[in-house]
This record gives sequence, C-alpha cells and structure tokens, in this order.
Amino acid sequence: MRLTAEQFLERPPKILSPLYVIHGAEPLASLEAADSLRDIARKTGYVEREVFTAEPGFDWGRLIGASNSLSLFATQRLIEVRIATGKPGKDGSAAIESYCQRLPDDTITLFLLPEMDWQVKKTQWFSALEAAATLIEAVPIDRQHLPRWLAQRLSRQHQSANAGALEFLADRVEGNLLAAQQEIKKLDLLCPPGEISLKVFEDNVTNVSRFNPFQLVAAMYEQSDAGANADAAKAARLFRMLDGMKAEGEAPPLILWVLTNELRMLMRLRGFTQSGRPPHSSKARELERISRKHTQASMTALNLQAAKVDRMIKGLDNNDLWDALAQLACGIGGVRAPMSAARRAA
Repeated sequence: MRLTAEQFLERPPKILSPLYVIHGAEPLASLEAADSLRDIARKTGYVEREVFTAEPGFDWGRLIGASNSLSLFATQRLIEVRIATGKPGKDGSAAIESYCQRLPDDTITLFLLPEMDWQVKKTQWFSALEAAATLIEAVPIDRQHLPRWLAQRLSRQHQSANAGALEFLADRVEGNLLAAQQEIKKLDLLCPPGEISLKVFEDNVTNVSRFNPFQLVAAMYEQSDAGANADAAKAARLFRMLDGMKAEGEAPPLILWVLTNELRMLMRLRGFTQSGRPPHSSKARELERISRKHTQASMTALNLQAAKVDRMIKGLDNNDLWDALAQLACGIGGVRAPMSAARRAA
C-alpha cells in the first residue's frame, strides 16, 4: 500500500501493519507520520521500542538478531531502523531483503529513509520493502496547495485568516514547513482564537522561506492563468525564489547547471538538438507544454543567455548575476514579463 504522509495523518489506521517505510523530501511530514505511528503503536500495546541507526560500520547482524529474538519483556514491540543516507550498503541490502522475507511476530517495524531517487527505488532491497510494507511518502506541499495547508494548521488552533493573508503567509514560509509550523505555533501564543489579520502576519511572521534550484524548476513549469498579470506574478515568484537562494548562499554554478539541463531537454524534445538526456516520463508532459511556447530562435537566444550567465559566474561580465539567472529562468518557463514588472510585482 502507498500513502502520503498527509493521508496517513488524516486517516490513521486502527490496526497497524507489520512493516512501514516512511520516506520522502519533507522533514516535517516524515516526523509527524513517524510520531503518529509510534503513538498508535503505544496505544495498541506495542510498548517496547528498539531503535537501530544505520551509520557507516553498522552491524546489520543486530537487526537480524533482533528479529529472531524474543521481546525482552515478552511484550509487543516497535523496531525502528533509521537509514539517514538511504544507502544501506551491500550487507545492509542483504539484511533488509532477509528481514522482509521473515518479519518477526508481535512486532511492528518502521524503516525511516530520506528522499529516494528512481535508481534507489529499483534496487532489490527497496523492492523488498515495497513488496512487504506500507509505504508512506513525505511529499512536499507545493505552493498552490500551501495556503490550504496553512489554513488547516491554523484551524487546529481555532484560528483562521482570509485568502489574501494566507497568500502572504505562504510566501513567507514556502519551502520550509518545519519553520512554518513554528511560526504557526507562535501565532497561537500571540493571538486569541478567531481570524488573524494580514497586519498581524506582516508584523509577526518571519520570512523563513527556503528554496533550491529544483524547486525553481518546478515553479517554472507550474501552469498559471492566462494573461499578462499571471505572467508577471509567475515572474515575480521566480525572482523571489532566486533572491532567497542568493540570501542562503546557494551556488550559482549549480543553479545554472540545473537551468541549462532543462533547456537542453526542451531543445531535444523539440528536435532542435540530440544532446542532453531525454526527460523522465513523469516530467515529459510538463516539458511538452512549455516547449510549445518556444521556437528554435527563442531557444538559441536562451542558450546565448546561459553562456552570458556563465561568463558572469567566471567574473568576465560585470552585470547582475542573480537578475540574469532569474531572467533565464523566466525565459525557459515561457514568461515574457520584463524584469522591471517582475520586481514591482514582488
């Protein structure tokens, strides 16, 4: 069975399965799903808990030994296996496969993993977990659904906000749900139950938003309503994300690499070049939609723009590097709003 962390939290099971795997890119969702599972286990009699942290040099025989041994107090137990790197190694892979083939009695086992890429998901050890476990994925909340998520969190505190205030709050916390939860808890201490005004958000909510180049790409491909205002709003968001990455010290060469990789995929999709890797099937539809906004001439111009950004990174051009990266992202995403309009919209 596959669930998102939100689904698991909204509809917690009354009877737990013998094996769970929590993995994904969103730390808060992962933490909350694991806490919820532990709480259900404790309330249903799984009072003993063993934790194994698979660091380099970890003896995987300990896990197999635990599965073969009786509970210390002859009670039901919860075994947690934490693999922070998501790479158990050769011995770990074999141990996980063996463990899945013979799950211990009176035991619930929880594997905690980070985000798994497609290559890891094809490994034998992950396939063994997938076949035997309930998989819970900690999926990041995208910007479109973030105001609803924030409204739900406020509602748990008997608080609310109008649509405009929620949009402001979303801009302040996007990409950093752990800090977003802290800001929401702060509002619970500062404000009584009821509706919270935009002014309160402006005065009390810290800008804790965090972005990375891959979130930038996702924002480039998001569909927006038709019209110049929609283009300007999308451009403003891309500029804001680059401003955040600049403040966080994100490396410009990495951002440029990610952007040019997307550009090469678009050019390959349109048949303008044979270089670059083909897009993954899950992304092909987004790329196809964006590629229709481009011609060979526009993509050639974007290639030249990327080369100019590269010169800026190397110190051979004194123009504003971060503005240039934002304009390149806008161009690849098919946004035609000029830079000045984007800045005003921000």
